[in-house]
Amino acid sequence: MSDSIDPSASLDAVPAEAAALLSRLASDDAAVRRIALIDLADLEDACVIEPIVNALRRDASPEVRSEAARLLASWERDDVVEALCGALLDPHDVVRASAAQSLSELKQSSSGAILLEWLKQPDSFVRAALLRALRELRVAEALAPALQALSDDDPTVRSEAVGVLGWLKNAVALAPLALLATHDPDASIRRAATASLGFAPRTHRATTEALLGALHDDAWQVREEAATTLGKLRVAESRDALVNALDDAYWQVRLRALRALGQIGDAASATPVAALLSHTISNVRKEAALALGEIGSSDDAGTLAALEAAEADGDPEVRKAVRIALRQIAERSR
Repeated sequence: MSDSIDPSASLDAVPAEAAALLSRLASDDAAVRRIALIDLADLEDACVIEPIVNALRRDASPEVRSEAARLLASWERDDVVEALCGALLDPHDVVRASAAQSLSELKQSSSGAILLEWLKQPDSFVRAALLRALRELRVAEALAPALQALSDDDPTVRSEAVGVLGWLKNAVALAPLALLATHDPDASIRRAATASLGFAPRTHRATTEALLGALHDDAWQVREEAATTLGKLRVAESRDALVNALDDAYWQVRLRALRALGQIGDAASATPVAALLSHTISNVRKEAALALGEIGSSDDAGTLAALEAAEADGDPEVRKAVRIALRQIAERSR
């Protein structure tokens, strides 16, 4: 790897402004070369892509290569994507990280074919970075490798695979994701898998069982996510489990369970929900009021009395939520 880039090898003919900057890429000073790359990118001219790619591939300084990787995020061309993928194998962490970040900003699904080819690399960092880049591209061909990656030894790879499958929303992934949500040894992956099940039909049995199981996970973050997803899916049979979650040791889980019960809309949960109007944390009281607005009835004197008492709550946001709830209940009774 040379200390600098030969500007004459980059382009045959360039505008004068770019040519002056290219000459600085031959400097022995890495700081000069890095600033030259930034100034070249500021020209926003396609003629500067090749020298920036060359710097990524050949410059001796990891700081210069890292800067080149960062700057290339501005252009999405096959040669740029290839160069960024190659930089994932750079010996320096700072370069690999910059390349991974730039790849994650890709927007064109046509880049997916290149990413999928590089996904065959054995290096776990490379595979995790490529799965992350594939996530929002929603490339259908990523389904099979993402499913395979769910059993990867590296938790980062598994986590990124969950992200890909969550965006693809293919029903084939539901059962494997449900299994991961309850059995992966890494709590952060169980949480991610639990969240990714939000595209399931509410009748998908494996999903429901996994989410109900996740409500008892050792990690409160997983329990919180399970309540959120059950509410999103409006799984009616989860009512009792969510009511039980109102007693969770963590208020964050209680809050999400309240929200889920409001989304499900079962009036039978009104009494335990109303009990949390006196919780010490105002966000929980607010969520309880909003949930009662969805499930409360004008025939339920206990719920109405609890809401009316909460109109004197010391928190203005809670009082606002109470007024909204009372108005919703009154409108339903007309």
